Amino acid sequence: MRFRRKADQALETAPETAPETADETGRAAAVSGEGSGTPGAGPFDVSQVEGDGIDRVDLGSVLLPPIAERELRLQVDEQSGQVRAVMLAGSDGACEFQAFAAPRNGDLWSTVRPQIAADMARRGGQATEREGRWGTELVCQMPVKRPDGTEATQPSRIVGINGERWMLRASFLGRPALDPDNTSEWEDALAQVVVRRGDQAMPVGEPLPVRLPEDARRVR
Repeated sequence: MRFRRKADQALETAPETAPETADETGRAAAVSGEGSGTPGAGPFDVSQVEGDGIDRVDLGSVLLPPIAERELRLQVDEQSGQVRAVMLAGSDGACEFQAFAAPRNGDLWSTVRPQIAADMARRGGQATEREGRWGTELVCQMPVKRPDGTEATQPSRIVGINGERWMLRASFLGRPALDPDNTSEWEDALAQVVVRRGDQAMPVGEPLPVRLPEDARRVR
């Protein structure tokens, strides 16, 4: 997987093929759910994949193998140099994800989910619940303005996965948000994410740090 830096500070592996806009619900969007603790079901804790021989791009708190027909995109803050978002993009949509610190065996999603829905309503949108692969998730509709000034509605689907002292939150955009029952390949892609929590003490809900890869460095 090769990376190149663009003028807009995005790192990518292929030409742009998916929408850039992502849902922005802030730090309240720490996540949980079911599944990561199930053997063989991802996303995974780094301890579950040690020695498996798979090459992964190392972004600090998240690691990801190359995924067919999915472009790994990093949005980088120009001033601080910090990664603002990690995204998988494809021809029909995108998936933005981030890991957060969580208590061991905790369930932050039950607290955070209504906060996200309330924030959506405050900003003129709406969020409804549905049951999905990792438990309860949110299907959201948010009014946005296009570059030409016209108004539109952006759909997104927010899922949460509970791990070993971490929570992974992901926002699906495009077709995987609109047609979740027929886009399972997007969830399969998310299931390949590996989270490295680290041993440091962190406040619950604190985003785990993401760093730029060094010369597209992979770990085995």
